[in-house]
Order: sequence, then structure tokens, then C-alpha cells
Amino acid sequence: MSYVVLARKYRPRNFREMVGQGHVVQALSNTLQSQRLHHAYLFTGTRGVGKTTVSRILAKSLNCVGPDGQGGITAEPCGVCQACTDIDAGRFVDYTELDAASNRGVDEVQSLLEQAVYKPVQGRFKVFMIDEVHMLTNTAFNAMLKTLEEPPEYLKFVLATTDPQKVPVTVLSRCLQFNLRPMAPETVAEHLEQVLQAEQVSAEPAALRLLARAARGSMRDALSLTDQAIAFGNGQLQEAPVRQMLGAVDRGHAFRIIEALAAGDGAGVVNTVEALRVNGQNAASTLEEMTGVLQRMAVHQSAPDAVSASTDPDEAQIAALAAALPADETQLLYSLCLHGRAELGLAPDEYAGLTMVLLRLLAFKPSGTAEKKTSLKAAEPARAPVSAAPAVSLPPAMPPVQPAAQPRPVVRQEAVPPAPISPPQAKTHTVPAAPEPPVDDAPWPDPQDEDLPPWDALPSQPAAPTPVAPPAPPLVKVPVREQPGAGRLDQPRSTTPLQLTPEGEFWAEVVQQLIDAGAISALVRELALQSQLVEREALRWRLRIERESLNQGSNRERLQAALQSLGHAVELLVEAGAVSDSPARRNAAEAERRQREAEQQILADPFVQTMMRDFGGTIVPGSLKAST
Repeated sequence: MSYVVLARKYRPRNFREMVGQGHVVQALSNTLQSQRLHHAYLFTGTRGVGKTTVSRILAKSLNCVGPDGQGGITAEPCGVCQACTDIDAGRFVDYTELDAASNRGVDEVQSLLEQAVYKPVQGRFKVFMIDEVHMLTNTAFNAMLKTLEEPPEYLKFVLATTDPQKVPVTVLSRCLQFNLRPMAPETVAEHLEQVLQAEQVSAEPAALRLLARAARGSMRDALSLTDQAIAFGNGQLQEAPVRQMLGAVDRGHAFRIIEALAAGDGAGVVNTVEALRVNGQNAASTLEEMTGVLQRMAVHQSAPDAVSASTDPDEAQIAALAAALPADETQLLYSLCLHGRAELGLAPDEYAGLTMVLLRLLAFKPSGTAEKKTSLKAAEPARAPVSAAPAVSLPPAMPPVQPAAQPRPVVRQEAVPPAPISPPQAKTHTVPAAPEPPVDDAPWPDPQDEDLPPWDALPSQPAAPTPVAPPAPPLVKVPVREQPGAGRLDQPRSTTPLQLTPEGEFWAEVVQQLIDAGAISALVRELALQSQLVEREALRWRLRIERESLNQGSNRERLQAALQSLGHAVELLVEAGAVSDSPARRNAAEAERRQREAEQQILADPFVQTMMRDFGGTIVPGSLKAST
């Protein structure tokens, strides 16, 4: 007998064997026990979380007859009756699985729905299971909508998808939706331990944790990786072979890197990365492992009471690292590692990219901040209070001084009346004051305060007057020419006023008939709308157009053929020139008239007038649009 892989051999046969999906199992069990059965179910979730498994268990629950053949709908299928064994074996005639990834057309769905008119042959219900339903075409979805909404009482739909966003809302609204969640690594590791005990395969807990993290929430992936690890380790699961198989980085390397970063040891970081290069360890896996360690460190730092008892043997070392690295640097390093994985592919060498990501923390690491603050505070000169500051004299010729290099300046500034839009303030010359002691948080006193001596009372030496920058010129509004119809073909560019003519009236009616009949579209439609009928003879019409780009032979021929289909067997002659009466200009004039009437109607409304008069309301320009 051929070997059966673990993912198929240990597929759950009933709801009790389902792992990590208690919320779905509880809802379906209560539904089956209370006999409140819906006609359509939708199971969503990532790969390998049990969507197909749940659908098969649901089909067995609906059709199980018990060991004695007298059972009914149950939440605990027996697994021994004919219906249960046939569904597990995939040969139950009333349970149909359709792979929408390879059968996505309307023909496949139509052939499936043709079976809906026939009652079940063997079971109690006929169950249609459509896997990866989001792969169906729009026509296939439309074909099944009516049957999905009102199926026969013996028919149940079960849909499964990994991308529910691509399923039309018309389908979602007809189904009960259950979201199967990715499983936690602890749940996966616990289930793997039970499977390996049944298989009588010895396994180290560290190896199971590696497999559980590598599965990323998928039980099927975890069992497949376990199969591979058993073959790689020759019937045993040990941490070192499993780590080598997965290409995972030893957590000890992550610990050494974080210790070196906490100590500011750049050489230690570079040496550890070089050791990873020699051993062939993956740079992305290194950052991923560091991200997991830093996340645990952040929990220890921010919420130590929330750290639950863990079986992880590295928890003590993680707590020691959390005490050695400040919380802000932990958050910074976590962000660097998280975003650094995307930079590895851009670097010339992934280990060089890894080194730069790690050394970036040392570049941003605040070293000696406290000492710098202390030395700066001690170096500040003592300054007297402002009120006791000695009088200062102006130097004979004082060059302009940058604001950053000035002590506390006394600025002579004239009062400027407020304006709705104030121009940028002109820079004024400042007079540096003598060094003063640090002041409290009170604002700097106004030079025009009554407690201070007046400006003219300050002793000064004969010197040239202080140059003052001329006031900035006031802002001038520059009119901007607006072109609301720029770039649109349906708006005429001509500045010639609209002049209504009988020929223009006739041509506008003909063009509207062509548009209503769907005889013209795209550029042909624009040619008809933008042109003016200048002369009309029995077998020849002459049009005038401003846009020479529309005057192409193909467009003219198509318009001429459309006119013939309408009963006007004429030859069109198109010339370039100014247009004063075209259907487009008539439409624009009509739209402008309706817009003016709409604005006048709104402004004349008593409620609008009350809001504008009593509450200062205004109408936003461009917010009013006439109905078409």
C-alpha cells in the first residue's frame, strides 16, 4: 500500500478533531442541533486552515444516518455509515466538489446547476461544494445567482475561497460567511506533537516550534513540512537538522546581535554578520528572527505584568536583553528590522544590506545624551533678570547678524494693522542685548512695555542710523484664466458667438437621432457634434470643423455611412474654419442656461436666504449643478 502523507492521513473526520477553528465549529454545531439550516455557506481563510475539510464534515453531518441507519441530521457524524465513508472516500454521488480554478466558465457552472433539478439519489441532501469560488467568471456568477438564492429544499451550497474580496456582493449576500483564522504557532506545535506521537516519531520541542513558525498559520503546511523534516532527519526531528532544512537562523545569532547593539559594539555586529555569511545563513531570516525577539522584548518593557508563563527556554535571556536595551531603542530597532527586509533585495549583497540595517541603529543611537545636557547647562553664562539688565549702546556700524547667533534681541517693530491675507513679514534690524541669565517660562517682555525705558531714552553713541529693510510689497491678486472645458472634445474652442441658423437646427436634430440610435460613437460622434452644417444640397452636404484632428478620412466615411443608414444618402465635404452653430455649442448653451436657472432658483429659495442672512452661510462656487 502506498504511503499517505500526514496532511491527508490526519485530516479531521468530524468537528471534534478540528483544531484552531472553535468559533466556526461552535456556530455550525449549534445550527445542526437546532435544525436551522441555511441553503448556502461561504468559508473564507488562507491556505491550509480547513475550508475543504469543514465542507466535507458539514456534508457528512447533513447526510449521516448513524450506525443503525436510523439517524438524522447531527453535529457528530458517525463516520461508519455508508454516507460518511463514501464522502471520506470521495465517491458519494450526492456530494459534488467543483474546482473553480480549473472550471471557471459559465458552461461548467451550468452543467453543475443542471443536476440541481434532480433529487438526491443516496443521501438526504445534495451538496454542491465550489472551491476557490472567486476564480469564477462574472457570467458564471450571474448564472448561479438565481439557484443560489432560491435552491430546492434538498440542495445545499458550500463555497470556499482564499480571497473573499473578489466574490461579488450579490453572492456574499446570499451566503452565511465563516472566516477560518490562521492558527497560532502554539496550537500548531501542540497538534504536531500529537501527530508524531501517533506516528511514533521522536521530536525535540525546539524543532516543533521551528516547524510551527514556518507554517505561518497553516496546518497543512505544518504537516507537509513535518513530512519533509522526517525524511531529512531520517525518522527523527531534531532542532539542528530542522533549522538547516528551513534555512532558519539560530536565535543565538539574534541574541548576539542585539547584545552588541545594546552595548554600541559595531565591531561585534559586523563579526556576527560575517559569521552568518560563512555559515550560509539567510539574511532575511536573521531579520525575521530578530523581529520576533524584539517583539517579546517590547512586551517585557512595556507590560511586564502581561508576560504569561511560557515554555520557551529563551524567555529568561529575552528578559535580560529587555533590561539592557532602552524601550525607545527597542522600538527603533524593531522598525528597522521590519522595513529592512524590503531593502535586502536592493542592496548589492544581502549581507551588506543586513550590515547597513543593523548599523543604522548605532547611527541613530543617542550616545551620551545626559552628559551633553549637563555640560551644556553648566556652560551657560549667568544672566541677570530682564528688568535689571544694564543699558546697552549701539555700535557705530553693526553688520547684520544671523538670528541663531544672537542673544536675546530687543526688536523695534511698528504695529501693523491686521489684514485678511498678511504678506510675509519683512526682516527688521535687531539690537543685541548684553548676556542675560536664564529666565523662566514667562514670555519675553514687550519693548514698548511701560515698565521699560522708552526707546529714545537708551544712551547711544553717535552712529549712522540703523538700516531697516523696506516693507514688503503687498500681495497682488493675479487673475488666472480658467478653462473649464480644456481637454474635452465636447466643448467648442471657438470664440465666435453662437449664431443660430436653420441649417444648424436641422443638423442638430440629425446628430441627436444618430446618437439615440447608437449609430455613431467615439471620434465619429465628436466630428458630428463639433461640426457646423454650412450648405445642404440634394446629394452633397458641406460641414465645417475647427479641430482638424477630427477631419480624418475614416471618421468622415463612418459618419457618411451612419447618415445613409438614417436615410440621408449624401456625400460629406468637410472643411476647416470657424464654427458659429454646432450641436456641441447648442448643448453647451443649453447647459449654461439650465445652470443659471438652477442658481437663480437656489438663491431665490427662502430657506437659503435665511441661512445666508442669519447664519452667514455661503454657497460654495461650483457646488451647484443643474439636473440633466
